[in-house]
Amino acid sequence: MEIVVNTRLLIKNKLEGIGWFSYETLKRITNQHKEHHFIFLFDRYFDEEFIFSENITPIVLSPQARHPFLYYIWFEYSVNSILKKLKPDLFLSPDGYLSLSSKVKSLAVFHDLNFEHYPKDLPWLERKYYRYYFPKFAKKACRIATVSEYSKNDINKLYNIPKSKIDVVYNGANEKYTPLQENEKIETREKYSGSKEYFLFVGALHPRKNLTNLFKAFDDFKRNYSSDTKLLIVGNKKWWTYEIRKTYENMQFKDDVIFCGRLSTEDLHKVIASALALTYVSYFEGFGIPVVEAFYCNTPVITSNVTSLPEIAGDAALIVDPFSVSQISDAMMKIAKDENLRSNLISKSNIRKKEFSWQKSSEKLWASIEKCF
Repeated sequence: MEIVVNTRLLIKNKLEGIGWFSYETLKRITNQHKEHHFIFLFDRYFDEEFIFSENITPIVLSPQARHPFLYYIWFEYSVNSILKKLKPDLFLSPDGYLSLSSKVKSLAVFHDLNFEHYPKDLPWLERKYYRYYFPKFAKKACRIATVSEYSKNDINKLYNIPKSKIDVVYNGANEKYTPLQENEKIETREKYSGSKEYFLFVGALHPRKNLTNLFKAFDDFKRNYSSDTKLLIVGNKKWWTYEIRKTYENMQFKDDVIFCGRLSTEDLHKVIASALALTYVSYFEGFGIPVVEAFYCNTPVITSNVTSLPEIAGDAALIVDPFSVSQISDAMMKIAKDENLRSNLISKSNIRKKEFSWQKSSEKLWASIEKCF
């Protein structure tokens, strides 16, 4: 087979959720299926590290698709043109965007439909684009892969796509994410938190990540529990809204909040593995990769009781209502006070994490590809 792949989110040192999904699954699929030829479509100069094997041909198409108008031009003109020319067996799109103009069989990966549930969390033009085009992409696709049973049911319900056309492909976690020795944890805390214990948030600083309630809960925790514990925030401030900023500025203990920005995989591994707990209390997630990364690092997890997060966490995390500041704060208190609870959660996470690996993800995505024929 010849498979053309949308790889525009494979950008060196800028991989995020969908980018990591693309990287980890495509690296394995291309190496494990060398009898097939893959054409990777980039929208800018690519790094050679993304050409995973000799059965890949990279092509750069302009313009760089980083805006709704440019999404349209790239997919409906540039991608459509190359698909017409190459006539491949399949177009695979790990970020869900398709070329509606193309007649080539297409498989889309939908990670979530957050824009349907919380449209105001996105800029006006972005949400208009998503809400107009993604139902069309869903109908055009020969199959849809998605990252949780929650998202599968959501796509079925909102877009009236038969469940038989939707495959669940869970995310995995980077193999470098492993527990640290105590001396390594001490060194990490010295570097990032002034040698203090810390709760950790990892992700884009987006409204749906619920930083406003996390900040309020941390303030509550500090008021009710006398400690030097910090809150580390890892991620870019791309979506740093007025509400998030005002909540932070009004915090009583904002000096105990440490912003680390974006970290390398090596540094992020150390920061996750040295945390008192991951506090990942989003109010909408298609999957929630940091939860699994924390499991791999033997770090306790506090997460939400909504969308996909209970499905991913199972019984291996403290589950809270993300809209309840008191529940988040109480969970932080339990983690800080109860070493037995932390040990119990870690034991359960060592069982739960076995459900999630990038090898399993790549196998399931390949099975979805094969169902298109």
